[in-house]
Formats: sequence, structure tokens, C-alpha cells
Amino acid sequence: METARIDVWLWSVRQCKTRSLATSECKAGHVRINDEPVKPAAKVRVGDVVRYRVEGFDRILKVTGIITKRTSAPLARENYEDLTPVREKIYLPVMRRDPGSGRPTKKERRELDRLFGRNSNYGRR
Repeated sequence: METARIDVWLWSVRQCKTRSLATSECKAGHVRINDEPVKPAAKVRVGDVVRYRVEGFDRILKVTGIITKRTSAPLARENYEDLTPVREKIYLPVMRRDPGSGRPTKKERRELDRLFGRNSNYGRR
């Protein structure tokens, strides 16, 4: 096989959970082949670069094989090369209280509200 529909290919290489989800992603404009927005019936060929937007970030996949049936994950991975750059990890500080220290005092609650940008006067007259 030389070509396949993009929605079928995305589903078969396990980028989308269902084929209908892959179709709706194409219709919404979240899928591009060689930087061109495509419809679900667009053909994908070996060597094409597919950009697929997932959770606000682009996955960049180079097509190395064409399949139209959903297979196991290791076999599906053989049909694309992942060119997605590594995303930076964001570490957010977590508020911890000493065990057994009880509930925060009113002063500590106001400090927490200021830290998180909340209005500490909520409910006060």
C-alpha cells in the first residue's frame, strides 16, 4: 500500500483512540500534513511529516510505513518516527504542613490567599 487516509492512519498507529475521534480532529484543523491543514480523507504517504495537536502541544511524526489496521503498540511504532521536541518539565512548589500541626490559623490562611492571588476579604463586611 502506498497511501492511506490520514484519519485511518492516525487511528491505526494509535495516536487517536477511535477513528471517529481522528476524523473530528482533522475536521477541527488539528492535523497537518507537510504544514498544510487537511481533511479526513487526505492521503498520507511514506516520507510525509504529520503534525497532530494533542492537549495544546504539537506531535510531529514522520511517516515510515503505511498501515490501515490497528495493531499492537510496538508494531504501530514502527510506522512512524517521532520528531517531537522534548517539552520542558515544569515543577510547581507544593504547600506542605508538618504532620500534626492542625488547621492553618487565620493569619496563615490570609498569607496563603495572598500567595495564590485570591481575595482574602471574601465574606468579610
